[in-house]
Formats: sequence, C-alpha cells, structure tokens
Amino acid sequence: MIRIPTDCGAESARRGFSHMASSMVGSSILKIANEIRALRELGVAVADMTVGDFSPSQFPIPAAFQQYLLEAIEEGATNYPPSAGEPALRAAVKEYFMATQGLDYPMEGIAIVSGGRPSLYATYRLLVDPGELVLFPTPSWNNHNYRDTCQVRVRGIHTRKENAFQPTVDLLAPHAKEARLLVLNSPQNPSGGVMPQKEVARLGQFLVEENERRQQCGQKPLFLLYDQIYSLITFPGHAHYSPVQLVPECAPYVIHADGISKGFCATGLRCGWLVGPPAVVRKVIALGTHVGAWAPRPVQVATARFLRDTTALQAWRQQLLPRVQESLEIAHQGIQQLKAAGLPVDSIDPQGAIYLSLQFKLHGRKTPGGHVLENSEDIRAYLLQDAAFGVVPFNAFGVAEDEEDGWFRASIGAVSPDDIHAALPRVQKAIEALS
Repeated sequence: MIRIPTDCGAESARRGFSHMASSMVGSSILKIANEIRALRELGVAVADMTVGDFSPSQFPIPAAFQQYLLEAIEEGATNYPPSAGEPALRAAVKEYFMATQGLDYPMEGIAIVSGGRPSLYATYRLLVDPGELVLFPTPSWNNHNYRDTCQVRVRGIHTRKENAFQPTVDLLAPHAKEARLLVLNSPQNPSGGVMPQKEVARLGQFLVEENERRQQCGQKPLFLLYDQIYSLITFPGHAHYSPVQLVPECAPYVIHADGISKGFCATGLRCGWLVGPPAVVRKVIALGTHVGAWAPRPVQVATARFLRDTTALQAWRQQLLPRVQESLEIAHQGIQQLKAAGLPVDSIDPQGAIYLSLQFKLHGRKTPGGHVLENSEDIRAYLLQDAAFGVVPFNAFGVAEDEEDGWFRASIGAVSPDDIHAALPRVQKAIEALS
C-alpha cells in the first residue's frame, strides 16, 4: 500500500498554478454550510436559510417529471446526448419560449447544457476577452467569482432597497459605455426582487440605442446575459419579462439562461438551456464539445416530455408557487413584527424566486459574551450560533462592506414553515440579548 500524504504536491502546485487558479477563491457560502453541519452534528436544530437549493423532503421534483425520468432510464437513454442537446428537448424549449414569452427562436438558437452555470460561464468566455469589462448590479450571484475564472474586469453597481435591489437603466447606463457584457437576473438571486415591465422595456431600448452608437463608431457590441432561471416563480402583482418580448430589436444582443433547476426544484439533475442569437449559440455548442458540459441524456428526455405535458406543468406551478410564497411570507411577516416591536430589523415584500432580503442593523452591538458585532460577518455568525438561524450576508454577492448596511439573503428551499416559525422567537431573543 502506497500512502499519499495530504500535503502531497502543495509546494509544486503553489509554484505551478496559473494566474487564474491563484486568484480564484471558493464560494464563501460553503464556509457557512460547514458551520451549519457542525452545529447539526451537535444536535442543534438549525433553520438553514443559506442554500439556494431545494431539500427533496420539502420540495420534491414534480411527480410526472420523476416518472418521465424513470421511463427514460428504463428505455436506455443513458449514452452521450448530441452536443447541442436532444432534438426533442430543443424543440420543447422552443415551444416553451413561444408559450411563456411569445418568442419564436430558431432551433439553431437553442443549446442544452448542464444547468444554469455553463450558460453563464460560456457567455463570459465567448463574448468577453481578458481585461474587458463586465457590468452587473450588486447584490448579484457569483459574478465577482467569474471575474477570476475568466480574468475579466468587473464593476458592480450598487442597487437600492427602494427598488427591491433591482437595477434600473438610470443606474447602469453611465457605466455601460466601456462594458462588453451586462449580466442581469430576474427574478433575482439573492434579493428575491423582480424587474418591473417598464424597466425591462427601457433596458431593451437602451441595448438597441447603445449598440447603434457602437456600430457607427466601429466598437464591439454590448451584450446582455439575462439569467431567468427563476422565471416560473413570481408572485401576484409581479411578472417576468424578457427585454426581447418588449423590444424585439434587441434580440441580436440578448442571451437567455434558463433551465429546470429552480422552477422544477431539480437542482441536482443539471439541465439548462441557453437561448439567443444562433451565431452565439453555435459557439456555445462548440465550446461544450471540449468541456463536456452536457445535461445527462435521461434528464433531457424527461425534461422534453414534461415541458410538453402542459397539464402537468400547469398543475405543478399551481402547487409550487403558493408553497414558496407561504414560507417567504412567514419569514417576512415575522421580521416585520420584530420591526414593529422596535428591533433594528427589516425585510422586503417577496416578489419572486425563493429568497427574502432581510436586514439586521446590529453593527456596534455587544453580545452577552462581550464581543462587539463589527460587521455583517460578525452578525451572521452570532445569529447562527445564538439563534440557530443561518443566513448569508450580501457581501457574499458582491456588495462592498461599506454599502451592505446589514442586508442578508434568506432562502426557503431547505426549511419548512414550521422551521421558520420556530426560528423567529430565537432570533428575537438573540437580538434582545445584545447591548
């Protein structure tokens, strides 16, 4: 038996890492997950509202989808899929876009990939050269990490509570002149906000006008990566729109990222799609042949059948939305009750996705153990250790420490309504214990 030590290769790796590998860091959310795991091993009942995932015990995948998945495996659909995706799924996605957004993209404008992340990574890689600028609002998911993996420049534009942390054209436009890519997500992770129809239309018009200017000046175009992975999850009074729906002339510049991860509670099945200009999509497909970022073939087969089962799809959405909204409303109303009682907390009315924006303005307070809460990381750790309440600070989503003002993301995907009800008194007690 040859035993390899745990520090094997550490020194040579340090000297041999690429610039990208040396600058890249892992997810800060995983650190929180490790702390929660340690508490649970001690028998602590933690309300884990940190993960952007669905616990199958709380949110199992649709029954019809599960049956289609089993059928696909039994039929032997376990070999490589075509590099562009199963033709039946690409056709189903085409029909799905027509039914939900009134957009009739050609088959050549649709690529199937393994979840949402390959669409994001491929768009960064294919449209932005190292050193060029990517623009996005903050908070937003993972863009500051793609900066390192793709060696691009990034600029996060801080958004406001009054807009549910959603960007506006007025905020973005002054920074867009030198940008190559604009990245937006609606409904949004982490805030749970939804871009209003009027602002989406303004965005589409801005893309058209800015690219007309660039064409006249001989400049590279400005593209929009529009992540709509939560598009199925919007609540009454809010609706999801693509800028292409509202301003069709912007279609040459918009790349949609979508998939089954969130709308079907199927995060681990890894199936997504990129929809956009065929010239861009062809390059995505070519890149996929080198990295193998394909969705598993049985999942593709099952997804095609489920998307075309309009009765099951509609029944699923009617079942999912009230459950997600119920959990978010329990958390929101609970925080608002604490606010009404005079505690320094706040929250934003849920609009979509599976997230709630929570504010804990506890900076400068002292814990019963004498520790001063100097920043959001201190507040997060205190709420977890003393209230068994796990949330993620907005600094994990690109917000600068001097701008985050005590805002956190809370996800309801891995907790039950009872878990949330039980956690709120613990949160109140922990806050009241501060001096």
